[in-house]
Amino acid sequence: MPHRTTRTHAVGPRGRGAHRLVADAVRAAQPGDTVVVAPGRYEEALELARRIVLVAEQGPGTVVLAAPPGGAPALAVLAPDCLLRGLELEGADPGDPAVTVAAGAGLVLDHCTVTGGRIEVRGPEGAEPGDFREGEEGTSAVLLRDCRLTGARHAALRLSGGARVRIESTTVADIDGVGAVLAGTARLDVTGLRLESTTGSGIRLRGRSRLRMADSRLTSPGRAGLLLEDTAHALVSTTRIETPGTAGLHLGGESHADLTDSRVLRPAASALVLQDAARLTADGCTVTAPGANGLLATGTARAALTDCRLEDCGFSAVHLADRAEATFTDCRVRRGAEHGFHVAGSAGLGLTDSTVTGIALTGVAVTDEARATVTGCRIDTAHTGVAVASPAGSRIAHSTVVGAARAGLEVSSGGRAVLTGNRVTGAGAAGLLFDAGSEATVEGGSVEGGSGSGVVVWTGARPVISGLRIDGTGRNGVYFAEGAGGLLTSCDLVGTRLPALHLAAGAAPRLRRCRVLDCPAPFGGDGTAAPVLEQCDIDGAPLAFVPGAAPRPPAPPARPGAPAVPGAPGAPAVPGAFDVPAVPLPPGAGFPVPTAAPAELPTAEPEEEHLDDLLAELATLVGLDRVKHDVHSMVKLMQAVRLREEAGLPAPPLSRHLVFAGNPGTGKTTVARLYGRLLKALGLLRRGHLVEVDRSALVGEYVGHTGPRTAAAFNRALGGVLFIDEAYSLAPESGGHDFGQEAVATLVKLMEDHRDDVVVIAAGYPADMARFIGSNPGLSSRFTRTLLFEDYSAADLVAIVEHQAREHRYELTGPARLRLLRHFETVPRGAGFGNGRSARQTFQEMTERQAQRMAEAVTPTPDQLSTLEPADLPAPALG
Repeated sequence: MPHRTTRTHAVGPRGRGAHRLVADAVRAAQPGDTVVVAPGRYEEALELARRIVLVAEQGPGTVVLAAPPGGAPALAVLAPDCLLRGLELEGADPGDPAVTVAAGAGLVLDHCTVTGGRIEVRGPEGAEPGDFREGEEGTSAVLLRDCRLTGARHAALRLSGGARVRIESTTVADIDGVGAVLAGTARLDVTGLRLESTTGSGIRLRGRSRLRMADSRLTSPGRAGLLLEDTAHALVSTTRIETPGTAGLHLGGESHADLTDSRVLRPAASALVLQDAARLTADGCTVTAPGANGLLATGTARAALTDCRLEDCGFSAVHLADRAEATFTDCRVRRGAEHGFHVAGSAGLGLTDSTVTGIALTGVAVTDEARATVTGCRIDTAHTGVAVASPAGSRIAHSTVVGAARAGLEVSSGGRAVLTGNRVTGAGAAGLLFDAGSEATVEGGSVEGGSGSGVVVWTGARPVISGLRIDGTGRNGVYFAEGAGGLLTSCDLVGTRLPALHLAAGAAPRLRRCRVLDCPAPFGGDGTAAPVLEQCDIDGAPLAFVPGAAPRPPAPPARPGAPAVPGAPGAPAVPGAFDVPAVPLPPGAGFPVPTAAPAELPTAEPEEEHLDDLLAELATLVGLDRVKHDVHSMVKLMQAVRLREEAGLPAPPLSRHLVFAGNPGTGKTTVARLYGRLLKALGLLRRGHLVEVDRSALVGEYVGHTGPRTAAAFNRALGGVLFIDEAYSLAPESGGHDFGQEAVATLVKLMEDHRDDVVVIAAGYPADMARFIGSNPGLSSRFTRTLLFEDYSAADLVAIVEHQAREHRYELTGPARLRLLRHFETVPRGAGFGNGRSARQTFQEMTERQAQRMAEAVTPTPDQLSTLEPADLPAPALG
């Protein structure tokens, strides 16, 4: 049969083509023919029942195919292998399809735009989704290449049945709903997707659908970046998810996701959320600054992370609950407001060859009936290195804990753990801490340095310790509390500052083949203790204990609750050389989840500041005349109050708590920090430091979580100033139940309990702060004074830029200064205007532009390198 020659059909205005309507040309076309459309807007609904090519004659942006009112899509594809190039398809209603592709049909959209409606692709029912295999390209019923999808409602792309879609170098933006929805056994292959600004999740997978995505970026989805349900599966690589919505990746049901070399940035809630029986594997991924957890796993979820980074988490970096299981290999956790790893419920953790650094609470906290295996890890600068409070049995092996403020390794009441070959250095209170009722075995390892004791054994505790070396500790080598015991075998106690062994009344440990070297004394404490010594020696001589040789300390005061490390408030007082760690611990110190802030190590007192110097520093701040006047007035009032108190006269009622009302960048934090220092100079605060928090630092994600978080933040501010930025977010306009209300109630109570030892400053937009103060009667009675921070004038902003320039050894020329003033006089002051922050950003842009200009100079002089010219101003300022 002879081969048929394909034809070209033209569409355009009268006299320019054979057809005036695109639909006429489509009906006239035979399979394989091409329809070329002249520029214009064509309001008609097309149906492609044959394989044809539809092309914009003069390229993208010149032809609009708009669906007429009535609900029909702009394009309905019924045939396979259809191609559209350079067309704009416009739906009649954003909530309806603009393009539909029927089961068995096929479509390629090349350099096309779909606006005002979604693309809906239906595949054959009952088709299997298929598995992802290395090197598999897959086949596509629909291909989108270099396209843009925008303005749809509910979803920009919906796949159902066994639909197959491939996306290459395409943008999905401004969607009132979800970017893409997959259901049934649909499959979506994505490369180079840019998904921006959806009110719902970025991509949602349901049923047995499959997603493979690479080299893509999901920015500002209103909810989760990726949401997987049922048994859906996603394979994601080299992708960036940046969401101010909820989670970066949310898995539920029996869904499964594989992440490789991808990043999740700044989600408002947890970055990676696993529920039910979901599974996650991640390799080479980074999680940065989530508002809650880096990884949250509940139910029977499973996660395996390798070579991943979790940084700056608002809650614990990893929280495992229920029966969830997770393994981490060669991972890094850096900086976090709570725990590095919190393992609760009956969850299980495997942590291998990983690092945890800069954690506010505990590096690894194991509670309830959970268990953990930690091997070859390093925990640096945490409040407590590892705390085990679960009887399920945990193992910590060949790991290093450095600089723990409290204890390096702790087994709390009811906890059971085996500690093998670990090294603890520089602990503040104790290298190893064994609480009453704990069950612990120590095999080898060392405790070195630190300001506390090497090992602390509480009343009733009976650890079994062998092969441990304790070297150079700031207090005792081993501290045995009243009635404590245990077995120490082949241990060395070397170079302790206080006696090697502290034995309180009734302590009865057994020591075998232990050595005491270069210590001031072998024993301290109570002479009524009854240790058993077998083949032990001191500096090469036999070691013996003489009952009654040590002075008997006074009876300790009664203290309810869990025991505290010796030296803590209410702990047994031991005089003289037998004192033990002086680092205080919070109430309930035997548990790894404190309800108050971590106690701080003693630090050198800061240099005293003079009131006149601080007021002079206040005067140097740019602008803020009204605020300066108000602060001066308060200082005079407080001086009068102090004089009356010193004279024995009653002080007038005075609330030091303040509301700072002003737009962003108006100097609120700077003044708050200076206010605390002023109050310290007046003798009204002990420390005068500033602790800055916002809603994410106070409000928890779970029931019962908010109170402890708020208390922890508040207690960090004791003796100084608690600065709550955007405080109005604790009282949302929508009302209803919100954990912010619990945070406010907790704050009110704490402000009353510590009325003389803390100042609270609530800051935010002027229009919103009245709502916050009115949200709780206790706030209105405590915040009686508001300081209004007015926006900076153009001249003030120029002064800020000049101040920045002087600090960095730059100088503005006269013309540059005038042009900069004109720039700030004309710059829009909308919601994105940052006042002083905008001035600092402008200075940074000027230095960058000047650097580019100098790079083109042959031999710039030192004066040229330090001079900012009009040409260095940001581009809008040059007009």
